[in-house]
Amino acid sequence: MIFWDFDGVIKDSVSVKTDAFFGMFLPYGKEVAERVKKHHEENGGMSRFEKFPLYIRWSGEEPTKERVNALCEEFSRIVLQNVIDSPWVPGAEKYLRLNSHNQIFILVSATPQEEIEQILEALNLRKAFAAVFGAPTGKKDAIRITLEKYKIYPNDCLMIGDATADMEAARLNNVPFLLRLHATNMHIPEKHKVNFVEDFTAL
Repeated sequence: MIFWDFDGVIKDSVSVKTDAFFGMFLPYGKEVAERVKKHHEENGGMSRFEKFPLYIRWSGEEPTKERVNALCEEFSRIVLQNVIDSPWVPGAEKYLRLNSHNQIFILVSATPQEEIEQILEALNLRKAFAAVFGAPTGKKDAIRITLEKYKIYPNDCLMIGDATADMEAARLNNVPFLLRLHATNMHIPEKHKVNFVEDFTAL
């Protein structure tokens, strides 16, 4: 069984969301926007529902439920099509569509459930996955639920992600972790002993 993250692992879409966060908070000043950008890049596996309250406070406002929801909706409008149109991580599409080893693929994403489902449908990729988990279900819980459902040993699985949150979700479930390395997460293998790949062309 393989647990897959989406942004930065299946699609090279990390920059799409980085640019969106930066642009949304630029009206509050470049310093705030840069702080938001840096935090987002260092916390790729964290849900936008957790990020926006923090970023709103940095902007000097109160993160009311209405304000957070409004920003989440605006963010979705900005990024949805751009994520769909972003390039595939080399080898990922072929590996997922062919599934030559008859593995069970589970998608665990910090993207809201409805949005990630829309993206997969647009890409005609939904059928590649036995299950799809998006926010508000956390990655740690998604992995735990799946292990219990399939009654499978953690060592018989693999989590592929590109953020420390992905690594931590795997660790808390005793699942081996593989990092997809790209330009904005080079700090992870510098700080942690972790196996990594840059693409999936050799699989």
